[in-house]
Amino acid sequence: MRNRIRTTALAATALLAALSLTACGGNDNANDSKAGAAAPAANATTTTPHTDKDAKDTKDAKETGSGTAQAPAQNASTTSKGSTGGSKSGKSSAGSTGSGSKSPVTCTGSNTKVTVTKVSRPINHLLLTATNTGSAPCYAYHAPALGFDDAQAAFPVLRDSIPQAVVTLEPGQSAYASIGLSGEPDGQELHKGTHLTVYFTGKANQGSTGAPAKLTLPAGTSWGDNGFVTYWQSEMADALMY
Repeated sequence: MRNRIRTTALAATALLAALSLTACGGNDNANDSKAGAAAPAANATTTTPHTDKDAKDTKDAKETGSGTAQAPAQNASTTSKGSTGGSKSGKSSAGSTGSGSKSPVTCTGSNTKVTVTKVSRPINHLLLTATNTGSAPCYAYHAPALGFDDAQAAFPVLRDSIPQAVVTLEPGQSAYASIGLSGEPDGQELHKGTHLTVYFTGKANQGSTGAPAKLTLPAGTSWGDNGFVTYWQSEMADALMY
């Protein structure tokens, strides 16, 4: 009887110990469950700052992108100003050229240097050269009017030598005219000459204009009444072909 009671007491003790262990295990499991449940919350909390940072980085990236987008616009503006500046420069240059250039005038003895020389070919010819010494272009209209010494009659002009256009001389450029000292027929009376006066004509070709050029003829020059003078030419060869 005593042994049976003892056995029952031991069994009760074992049962209580088992229940106690079960309770502890339940608590441990509950704690583990709570820890497991808390973990996602912690992860959520950790994720939230990461998202804010990403948002900030995204914002910074947008701001950086906005700054990058402004650079071409600034360059375009600079290019546009450069183009405008170029146009102004071109306009200024054109304006300077326009204001610096002078309107053409008529060639006269005052704005040209005139020379007379004897040539070997063709024979019995002299060459007149008029060089623009002025600061403005000048027109060498028609043909020069010649006066040998004290001759009263006008020296004949060769109409066949009319150029296609009026000869225009820029400063430093020259016009040419040839003088045929004697024409056909041969055997005409020749006059010894020492001086030559060269008159310039205007656009209307009505008499002389401006100051004439007074020249000394090459030694031994003789001229006839049937001689001629050509129109002013832009090339020496064109003047000497007659």
